[in-house]
Amino acid sequence: MNRENYIFTSESVSEGHPDKVCDRISDAVLDAFLREEPEARVAAETFATTNRVVIGGEVGLSDPSKLTTYLERVESIARECIRDIGYEQDEFHHATCKVTNLLHRQSAHIAQGVDAKDNKDEGAGDQGIMFGYAVRETPELMPAPIHYAHAILRRLAEVRKSGQEPLLRPDAKSQLSLRYVDGKPVGVTSIVLSTQHESEDQSSDDIRAIVEPYIREVLPEGWLTSETEWWVNPTGTFVIGGPDGDAGLTGRKIIVDTYGGAAPHGGGAFSGKDPTKVDRSAAYAARYLAKNVVAAGMAERCLIQLSYAIGVSKPLSVYADTFGSGDVAPSDIEKAVQSVMDLSPRGIREQLQMNRPIYERTAAYGHFGRAPEADGGFSWEATDLVDALKRAV
Repeated sequence: MNRENYIFTSESVSEGHPDKVCDRISDAVLDAFLREEPEARVAAETFATTNRVVIGGEVGLSDPSKLTTYLERVESIARECIRDIGYEQDEFHHATCKVTNLLHRQSAHIAQGVDAKDNKDEGAGDQGIMFGYAVRETPELMPAPIHYAHAILRRLAEVRKSGQEPLLRPDAKSQLSLRYVDGKPVGVTSIVLSTQHESEDQSSDDIRAIVEPYIREVLPEGWLTSETEWWVNPTGTFVIGGPDGDAGLTGRKIIVDTYGGAAPHGGGAFSGKDPTKVDRSAAYAARYLAKNVVAAGMAERCLIQLSYAIGVSKPLSVYADTFGSGDVAPSDIEKAVQSVMDLSPRGIREQLQMNRPIYERTAAYGHFGRAPEADGGFSWEATDLVDALKRAV
């Protein structure tokens, strides 16, 4: 039986968090290759620490002779990401940190399992399980704790970059604990906000005075009460931040990237991977399907699981769960989603138009719950399958 009254917590991290710096660079490198060749195969990983960034992984192009020329651009791409995020610290500065590029040509053994040839459909880039989830807690059909944890940090980044709050620095984390009554979020029991700031002269109370108005602006009216616990920079000083304070690595914030722990995660990271990698594309497809099921009124909550094998084009399984929140049987939903969408790797990419440079923008503040954009960004957030799903059940 599903619990109706409880407290649930999710966290988010800002674009200046060390792991998110790495996600941003990896996705910017991916976008750069997709601009040159939409069918490029990319798996880019980034590591960052004090005054150093290392980028590794593999790239596959139809004309391998072009690879050297394209790789020459990688260092400037990394520096531009760091500059835009806002790092100009003595020990981590976009102009002075050392950037090492170790990207190389894609393994032929991986390519042979993925490439379509000899009348063989293109296969998945790896085995794995992927989950998508949607719930009627926010207009974006996202779990409320992660949605608002992202929104707080996104707002603080806006006022930092605009110059409105010049004492704030890029590295930050938020955490929200929400009280649920009758299965619906009704208020914040505690909020944790840690943000890097300019100098040691600023106390936790000083930082709270800066950030509290923006937090109140973002959260629904009435969610913050006299009983809400506030923990702003609870350790005190937070001046040394970013990769100088803690090393970063691509793919370490997968729960932040998805549903904040409110739904399962298959384990695969997204950033730096081209859409032949079902870790990314099938997770996006599963979210797309789950969101459309909820938008169609078939359920208040929906979980979709897909599974794949490397080199095999069709999913090995499709699973749906509505947690007893709808009138349509999960088995009927499983059939319906397969009838309205080709869930092969190529089918996903074509329906969602994923072979485009749309990934750098996903690297912070969540891959889901964002508005679809005119150039195809966040296409998996559209609800254009609603009518087809209704006809299919």
